[in-house]
Amino acid sequence: MAPMERIKCTLQVSGVNGAAAYKGPVDAAMGIVRTGGVTSLFKGTCATLLRDVPGSVAYFGAYELIKKALTNRSAGEGAISPLAIVTAGGLAGMANWAVAIPPDVLKSRLQTAPEGKYSGVRQVFVEMMRTEGAGALFRGMGPAMLRAFPANAACFLGVELSRKAMDKVF
Repeated sequence: MAPMERIKCTLQVSGVNGAAAYKGPVDAAMGIVRTGGVTSLFKGTCATLLRDVPGSVAYFGAYELIKKALTNRSAGEGAISPLAIVTAGGLAGMANWAVAIPPDVLKSRLQTAPEGKYSGVRQVFVEMMRTEGAGALFRGMGPAMLRAFPANAACFLGVELSRKAMDKVF
């Protein structure tokens, strides 16, 4: 949901460098609407899609490819070890962020900029390239990768174990 992403980013910079300090999500939403109107809640929607669509393709594609490569075919259909699931899930999370960090940086800059500073994600990109260079697109890559492996390893392990349990029930 694009408005939630906008509110989250606004709260992340709340009270920093002259940004309005909000008490919580509702206060932030009301401040965003007060400053830019209801439509400003949707600022960055295209940038969010630029991040999420290719990121999701990388995420699920990498998971399926790695899982297939690590599956013991001689043990039969669905025979994959928890270690293989954890590995595939962790690497899938890293694949997602390898693709998603540049558009995420653009999205966050757009969504946290003062109202009227940018006309869209393209202008954010042009300005960033002109003033900071391509390296700025990868800010936050290290922490995102460090978080991605364990978080997604656990997520996919939970998914696969839940799926197996549900298969036994149904």
